[in-house]
Amino acid sequence: MHRTIKYIFWSLPFILLFSCQDKPDHSDKKVFNLNIDQGLTSLDPAFARNQNAIWMINQLFNGLVQIDSNLNTVPAIAKTWQVSADGLQYTFNLRQDVYFHDDPLFAGGKGRKVVAADFAYSFNRLIDPEVGSSGGWIFSDKVKDAKSFVALNDSTFQIQLVKPFPAFMNLLTAQYCSVVPKEVVEHYGKDFRSHPIGTGPFTFKYWKEDEIMVLLKNERYWETDGQQYLPYLDAVKVTFINDKQSAFMNFIKKELDFFDKVDGSYRDDILTKSGKMTSKYKNAFQLKKGEYLCTEYLGILVDTSKTIVKNSPLKNKLVRQAINYAIDKKKLIKYLRNSIGTPATSGFVPAGMPGFDSVKVKGYSYQPQKAAALLAEAGFPGGKGLPLITLSASTTSKDLIEFIQGELHAIGIKVKVDVNPSASLRDLMSKNEVTFFRGSWIADYPDAENYLSVFYSKNRVPFGPNYTGYFNDDFDRLFEQSYYENDPEKRYALYHQMDNMILEHASVVPVYYDQSVVMLQNNISGYLMNPLNLMVLKRVQKH
Repeated sequence: MHRTIKYIFWSLPFILLFSCQDKPDHSDKKVFNLNIDQGLTSLDPAFARNQNAIWMINQLFNGLVQIDSNLNTVPAIAKTWQVSADGLQYTFNLRQDVYFHDDPLFAGGKGRKVVAADFAYSFNRLIDPEVGSSGGWIFSDKVKDAKSFVALNDSTFQIQLVKPFPAFMNLLTAQYCSVVPKEVVEHYGKDFRSHPIGTGPFTFKYWKEDEIMVLLKNERYWETDGQQYLPYLDAVKVTFINDKQSAFMNFIKKELDFFDKVDGSYRDDILTKSGKMTSKYKNAFQLKKGEYLCTEYLGILVDTSKTIVKNSPLKNKLVRQAINYAIDKKKLIKYLRNSIGTPATSGFVPAGMPGFDSVKVKGYSYQPQKAAALLAEAGFPGGKGLPLITLSASTTSKDLIEFIQGELHAIGIKVKVDVNPSASLRDLMSKNEVTFFRGSWIADYPDAENYLSVFYSKNRVPFGPNYTGYFNDDFDRLFEQSYYENDPEKRYALYHQMDNMILEHASVVPVYYDQSVVMLQNNISGYLMNPLNLMVLKRVQKH
């Protein structure tokens, strides 16, 4: 009985998918099959807070601008734009051929043309406390109020900032900044999350939560690849199998066209320790690897006004620097991650970020003798007299943390590991209740300001993500100065200076810069990787 019901659900989207076509033979339809292993929370761009939501929203919606695979900000619905000399006013000239997806709420059921007022409405939603968008931070400290978004006419949209923000165009590529139609959003209210109407390459057809979702080709999509209108695919079918092993088996059986991340129990099955495909799967499918703007690190609370820091040996900078030198990051990546990732020896800002420079930003390499010497200089030769240190980590990083525990033990630093669920650990970090913790920082937009803001004193807990309590007037001055520097090279020079200051102070131990890994069947082409690990399906072809 159970199997029959399941079969009906799996076939239902295909009845829905092609029921409106005259032709009974659908064998030529190109359907891209993928699996999402964790629940999808919303298809409303105002709640594009995690990777799964961002991936799906990116298929259904567009913004003013978008990023290309090299992280350049390129036109989307805005064909051109101008920025005032003081960096406070942005004027966008919109395309005239972009239409919302069809919906009964539009006249005649046909999607209407996008106008500037739609962007004013969409951006106001992000700062509207009634909506409670998780993307409020995008504009909250950058614009005064709703009047900062102005439709000068149907094709000209203007944003007025309260202070310059050179990374603003990069920020506008975030999925939060997608355009939505007021009449549809207001009709569905909170249910817009499951009735998404956008302008993207695919239209929403069907979603049975935690089981299946179907998106169809948008026949009126405006973007082209040369002379060819996008997208190439006819449909996207998403399953929600949360067991990675089962989902991987489906990929091996060619039931899925795409598989994300090589982790867990099957990592050694697919990859050798040097990161090459094992002979078992050689030529069976494509494996693509690329830089991913994510820094995995250990954070150390250094704010001495906190009681838990007053008695912590980690308030001593020499001890923190010793920890930085004590970890063999190359070995960690090779043996625990099958060579996925790059040792973080060049600061907190990750490889792949525009302006990243491993020569100008000098981090810590593996030097156990130097680590031991620093420990002795701190008054703890061979770790003698050093109290037990607690390292807080999430359940998902057990092997990594045990490796680090062993490395620190080797130079005399005794570490006890305290394992918490990810949400609990984030809560402890955001209240400054842990002195030594494992964290990861993933870019929201492709500018290093995103990383350096983690050390700005105005982002202290509870107002922002400065979880280590690093406060430095010189750093703050450079950080603020960077907002008024429009020349990217000069701004990068300020970023390098700040990153070096963070390293010298050692309130963080950058461990590795992550890489994204995807697997695709051999008959798939046109899947372009990018360092934000953003899924872009509009150029994908299935042969």
